[in-house]
Amino acid sequence: MSDLEVVIMKAMVIEEFGGPDVFVERDVPTPEPAEGQVRIRVVASSVNPLETKIRSGLVKTGPAMPAILNGDVAGVVDKVGPGVVSLAEGDEVFGCAGGVGQWQGALADYMVADVRLLAKRTPAMALPLEECATLPLVYLTAWSALVDRAGIQAGEHVLIHAGTGGVGHVAIQIAKARGARVATTVSSEDKARLARDLGADDIIFYREESVEDYKQRLTDGRGFSLVFDTVGGQNIDRSIEGAAINGRICSINTRSTHDLTLMHAKSLTLHVTFRSLALLHGIGMEDQPRLMKVLSDALEQGGVRPLIDGQRFAFTEIGEAHRRIESGEAVGKILLTR
Repeated sequence: MSDLEVVIMKAMVIEEFGGPDVFVERDVPTPEPAEGQVRIRVVASSVNPLETKIRSGLVKTGPAMPAILNGDVAGVVDKVGPGVVSLAEGDEVFGCAGGVGQWQGALADYMVADVRLLAKRTPAMALPLEECATLPLVYLTAWSALVDRAGIQAGEHVLIHAGTGGVGHVAIQIAKARGARVATTVSSEDKARLARDLGADDIIFYREESVEDYKQRLTDGRGFSLVFDTVGGQNIDRSIEGAAINGRICSINTRSTHDLTLMHAKSLTLHVTFRSLALLHGIGMEDQPRLMKVLSDALEQGGVRPLIDGQRFAFTEIGEAHRRIESGEAVGKILLTR
């Protein structure tokens, strides 16, 4: 494909903050890859809660207007920038590579990305290319929180909140692969079945059972050595209550105010993970290839599979996809395809 054929591309953009209806389709210039970058012909993306917060204006980390959102991408390398030797035109790739800061996102015909943020889809991976777009942000978030930050250990009893959510469903799989016993919170029998299928050992119906009750039932009242909170708000308080003395709490949603008295009394540690820091500040970019290899290895070995919501959307239906995730009814990840 020549440069003349791709000067202008289609993209779903936001030109102002607001509700799901602010997305509009626009003709925008096709980006060119710079040093250490490739251009990707986008095949698929997926929706993360962060993108709904950027769209609404709650989180001010999005690209300049008109902003192209979405970090997760799967596609085919279309053009290689100077200095790139690890990827070639025609390679199938996936990663979480934009949609924040100076980096425009994946809701477009084409996207440029730093090669350190991408992995090549290999023949050993059974997962179709488009479904690879559901995993990068959630898998790397869960791995960074549970393994790199909290140091999850084999044999310990771990509580993962929202086990059928985007991050929660891969957190269960990572924790089981590391030899932990996993308890998880769910809201229905259907979600309990899904969580067990992912590997959860203990199911907690959080609407029916208090923290004190399930602590007593599952840990003889001691609490969990590691709690992973993916929900935020009042659930952080429940996580503190559910943690054992000298326990650890991981959170990916801490934009709220809390009384830390009980946390002090239990001598707990709190690990906060925000996976967009590398893209926003360039901090930790040198570590991204290691993390992408962790995900690639898991896919090649069959160690992780995505839980994909039953409703799939085209890029032009991104507003409806945002309504779906904000409704709280979505299960796992919402897949977007061109």
